[in-house]
Amino acid sequence: MTERNEWLLVEGRRPVEEALGGGRRVREVLVQEGIQEGALRHFARLAERVGAPLRRLSKAEFRALTRSAVPQGVAAWVEAVRYTPIEQLLEQARRPGLLLMCDGVVDPHNLGALIRSAEAAGASGVVIPKNRSAGINQTVVKASAGAALKLPIAQVTNLTRTIEQLKKAGYWVVGASAAADRSLWNVDFTQPTAIVVGSEGRGISRLVSEACDILAKIPMPGTIESLNASVAGALFLFEAVRQRSNHRST
Repeated sequence: MTERNEWLLVEGRRPVEEALGGGRRVREVLVQEGIQEGALRHFARLAERVGAPLRRLSKAEFRALTRSAVPQGVAAWVEAVRYTPIEQLLEQARRPGLLLMCDGVVDPHNLGALIRSAEAAGASGVVIPKNRSAGINQTVVKASAGAALKLPIAQVTNLTRTIEQLKKAGYWVVGASAAADRSLWNVDFTQPTAIVVGSEGRGISRLVSEACDILAKIPMPGTIESLNASVAGALFLFEAVRQRSNHRST
C-alpha cells in the first residue's frame, strides 16, 4: 500500500481533534508557527496522548502542504478512511436503523456536509456509490468537521442492488425528490429507514428513484425550486429524529 492511500492529511482544528480522539492511527501532528499558545499546548497534549510526534512548520511550509482555504494552523496525517462493507454496516446499525444514501453527490463539500448531518442525527452510516461520487478525501473530512472519520461509510458498486438488500433487511427506503407528490412531513420515519439524497443538479437517478419505496419532497412555499443537497438531506434526517423522539415519548 502506498503512502498516498494509507495516510490522509486532515486539516482544521475540529477535524484534527476528532481524528486524534477517534482511535485512528496518527502518524504526525503539524502546527503552523505563530498559532496561539493555548492551542499549541492543547494539540501537543492530544498528540502525546495518541503517541504521535508534533512538528512545527513555518507559515510558508504549512500553506504549501495544506489545501483548504482556512486550515486554522493545525493539520495531522491520520490513517485513511477504510470503507465498511454494507453487510457489516447493517449488522452494527443501531435500532431502529437510520441510514443515508448519497446518489451522485460529486461535490466533496456537499458530501462532507451530508456526512456531518448524518452523524449529528445519529444515523448508523452513510452509503455512497463507487462511481459518480466524491470519495472520502481531506476536503470531505474537513467539510464534515471530522464526522467522516467517525461514521461508518459503505462504498457500493450498485445503489439499486443495495436498496434491494436494505429492503430485505427490513428498511423502508425514502427518496428525496422535488417531483414527488407526497410531503416529507407525511412520511413515517419511525421504522428502519434509508434516506436517499441525490445531486443538487440532477437529483436521484431514475433507476434509484424507481427502487425507492416512496418519494417525498420538502414543502417550499417560496419561489426557489430546490435546496442545496446537504440542506435537503439534513431536513430529511432531522424529520426522522423529530418523529422518533415524539414516538419514544408517547
